[in-house]
Order: sequence, then structure tokens, then C-alpha cells
Amino acid sequence: MLKPKSNSTAQKYHLVVSSAGVRLDRFVADKCPELTRTHAQKLIADGFITVNGREARSSLRLDSGDQVDIIVPMALPSPLTPEAIPLNVVYEDEDLLVVDKPPGLTVHPAPGHPDHTLLNALLSHVPHLAQMGDSLRPGIVHRLDKDTSGLMIVAKNRAAQMNLIEQFRTRSVVKVYLVLVKGRLTPEKGIIDAAIGRDMRNRKRMAVVKAGMQARTQYQVIKYIDGYTLLEVMPETGRTHQIRVHLAAIGYPVVGDAVYGVKSPHLSRQFLHACRLGFRLPSSGEYVEFRSELPEDLEKALKEIT
Repeated sequence: MLKPKSNSTAQKYHLVVSSAGVRLDRFVADKCPELTRTHAQKLIADGFITVNGREARSSLRLDSGDQVDIIVPMALPSPLTPEAIPLNVVYEDEDLLVVDKPPGLTVHPAPGHPDHTLLNALLSHVPHLAQMGDSLRPGIVHRLDKDTSGLMIVAKNRAAQMNLIEQFRTRSVVKVYLVLVKGRLTPEKGIIDAAIGRDMRNRKRMAVVKAGMQARTQYQVIKYIDGYTLLEVMPETGRTHQIRVHLAAIGYPVVGDAVYGVKSPHLSRQFLHACRLGFRLPSSGEYVEFRSELPEDLEKALKEIT
């Protein structure tokens, strides 16, 4: 049995692939018996597993001689329990919900944040989510950062979840965010095309890196406000912290973002709101679109800087 190198915070594995063709997630689950394939996929998605020093997808087919490095955080999420946290449900049918997530609410449990999440609230609203076969994040097909507000889709059954994941994979879901950045962004319309991966100097941060995953973000200026720019931002891909990282990389950091952007006396969180979300209903294929107005704290900040 494989024995990991370990310290007080994580288990670490360094593996060399002996035969080609196996998927990365299956290889990891086979070599690390304590990990389920679902858990392996989450670690891969969160950047804790690399192939030849680079982040990769779960579906990557490995070659003989590839080097796979794995970090398994010791503090794993606790089992999900329902919590009576209020939910703003914008739409619901037998397959899914669209919720308007408030700022400050983490989407699903993670090391250091085991409960009081959107998933805990969802389990109270839709108890059967716990039986969907993904114990870490049942029903979740995409995420918003803790301090990002706005619209999210949650699947209520496995078939709907796979359908929605495929819509995100093929980039057919319309995602529009309202974002306030520092500075006067020009040109007024453009695309940021720059790979994103873990920041090698700080694994809790993401960065524009050559060895990262492809990431594309469209933007359109709505208006200029003194030394700020209000934008509509349309991410084509869904990398972790993508909008915040991309805008900071081109010199226009998100206002209120303490990690990648600039702090603001007017805000206690980043000015980032998922205002529009469009997709096809899994049951009928009908295209639907939902909108969310700016929350009170962001409206207040806009008024204060004008």
C-alpha cells in the first residue's frame, strides 16, 4: 500500500505512471485507496493534483512516465447536514433551482469551513440532494466565491446535473456579472485571454501563469465614474477567481477585493455580482434567462463614489 509523505496539514504523494491510457481521476483513486473518485476529482479541480508540474483535468489520459503529485488536506469536509438558512429562490422546477446567493455565504463545505454554507441551506430545502451520489457537493454545477453575490443554478437530480454540467462545458450558458474596477478601462470592449493556475508563491491564490488552464473573459464598459469603471463581464470559461485575476492582471483591479484588487472604504467585499444567467432547461431544452438586481451594499457603494 502506498505510504504518503505527511506533515501536520496534508498528505503528499509523488507517483510515476507506469502504463499509458488511464484517466487521471481513476489513476489517483486506484493509487490512493483512501480517496474516492469523486474526492479525487474535487482535488484535481481545486489544483491539489498536478501532472508534470501542471494542473490538469480529471479526464486527462496519462502517458507512461508522467509524474503525478498529490496533496490531500488533512481537514476534510464533515458530512453535510441540513440548516435552516434562508434561501432566495428565483426559480424552481422538478430538475433544478435558481437561487440568488447573498454575499458572505460559502457555496459548499471545505477545510476550515465545514458548515453554514449554501449546500447546508439547500439540504433543508431539498432533502434528497444528499442521495445524489456526490457527498462533497451534491447538485452543484458551478460556484460563486463566498463574497460574490448573485445567481446560481443547483441541480435536484443526477440527470439534470449532468445536463447542466455539459452546458457549462460547451460554454452555452450565459453568465453576466456586474463589476466595478479601479481606473478608466479602455478599450470599452475587449477579451482577456490568459491562462490561470495556482500561484506558486501562495497556493491559496490564483494567478496568470503560462502553465495554467485556458481562461477567457469578455468585458463591456457600462459607464465611467470618476476614477472607476462599471463593467459587464462575461467569462467564457470558469476558472477559480477568473474575473478577479484577469482584471487585476491587466491593471484594473476589482474594487473591494482584498486578495487581488484594491480595498475600499465603501465596501467590505468585492464589487462582483452575478446579475444575469441563461441556460436551457434539462427537461424541455427551452432557453430561460434570469436577472438579479444589484444588492443594497453595492448600490450604496456606487452612490458614495459619485
